[in-house]
Amino acid sequence: MEQGWRHRVGDRVIRQARRQELEPILIEEAEPRRRNRRFESPVILIYGFGSLIAIGTLLLWLPYFNTTGRFTPFLTALFTAISASTVTGLVVVDTATHWSRAGQGVLMILMEVGGLGFMSTATFLLVIITQRVTVANQLIMGEFLGISRRSGLLRLSIQVVSISLFFQLVGFLIFLWRFLPIFEPEEAVWQALFLAVSGFNNAGFNIIPESVSMVLFRNEVWVLGCLTALIIVGGISYSILAELVRFKRFSRFSLDSRMVIVLSLVLWLLGTMVFFVSEFGNEATLKGLPLGSQVIDSVFHSVSGRTAGFTTIDFEQTEQHTNFFFTGLMFIGGASGSTAGGIKVNTMAVILVAVMASIRGRAQVEASGREIPAAQIQRALAIAFLGIGFVFIVAFFLVVTEGFPFDDILFETVSAFGTVGLSSGITADLSVWGKSLLAGTMFVGRLGPLTMALALGETPQRAIYRYSQERVRIG
Repeated sequence: MEQGWRHRVGDRVIRQARRQELEPILIEEAEPRRRNRRFESPVILIYGFGSLIAIGTLLLWLPYFNTTGRFTPFLTALFTAISASTVTGLVVVDTATHWSRAGQGVLMILMEVGGLGFMSTATFLLVIITQRVTVANQLIMGEFLGISRRSGLLRLSIQVVSISLFFQLVGFLIFLWRFLPIFEPEEAVWQALFLAVSGFNNAGFNIIPESVSMVLFRNEVWVLGCLTALIIVGGISYSILAELVRFKRFSRFSLDSRMVIVLSLVLWLLGTMVFFVSEFGNEATLKGLPLGSQVIDSVFHSVSGRTAGFTTIDFEQTEQHTNFFFTGLMFIGGASGSTAGGIKVNTMAVILVAVMASIRGRAQVEASGREIPAAQIQRALAIAFLGIGFVFIVAFFLVVTEGFPFDDILFETVSAFGTVGLSSGITADLSVWGKSLLAGTMFVGRLGPLTMALALGETPQRAIYRYSQERVRIG
């Protein structure tokens, strides 16, 4: 008995000694992995878009990609590359006349990659080339596309690209049909392709000659209707499109899809009504047009003004309260996982539901028979608050450095943050500091809400202890 006990104790001591000897080795092997984890984190989005912008800036800087035959000013090339990569549409030079066909091709590629999302494009390429994707990248990709299961993620990434290209092809064919009687065949093909890519990706760029945005096609219902449809499809997110095809009935949709669809419809309706009522008597915008054209213009700007930035009017001549209302629409933006920017409709919907629950005195936040986790409400509030704070800081510095009215500066700042591209006409006249601030705002507006949402979505740390509660006066 005693001898057997000693053997068991001896074996236990030996196992402990072995574990102690192995611990330093395990720590040494784990250190490089911890250092490399930054490439598996949401920061990879910043690396990806930064590389994309750097390549785009270098190409646009070269004389071959513009019509002047000289090097484009570096800040102009950088600003345009950021605007195209973040699918914003703000410009400091005329896209149709300054950039050559090759330069316009660079812009189109930047819009395509930036619109589909760097992670979805990267995942698609990894599927084709290596047939493998790391677990960490799958988690990031799942958050970006709005799905909770990793199974079928690779198949979904292929569907994302395929569906996107399909809708752009349909838009291209419709545009080509309308452009062939107007342009030469080669020019019509190029114009249709560029507009289809820009429209679906909510980019707002156009290369139509002698036309400010879509002014030349103001009375073309087919062109404006197709462009509106592309903007909606590109800004509604791929997961919601999949549910629309799969379930077909609203009652079977997920809570996320229901909230996005309902709030989007409300915002489109409100935007149409506000634009129509505000600009009905404005001779520079709607006054004098047939009633049908006024309604079409109002619907088009309600959809485009929140996410894309295409316009048939000059927002320098719109009423001040119209611009103020559209500032709010641009700040909200489109749906999560879409080509649109802003704090996202999903975020705004969660905040509205939480506010309604607080007004009703309910401890839990509920919608459509489902309870929304408190952690998601905190994330939504954090994203909205940081977005407001960032816009405030940028607008403050622009007021200091620029000599434009505050309402124009705020409009331009929110347009950059929401990656919309509507302009009050001051972008090209900004100083070097102003353009640099606006370029940084576009970058943060495109990646900030998404990167923050992914960072906040990591596993929360459990507190070892908690303090006693004490109430703070509110209101």
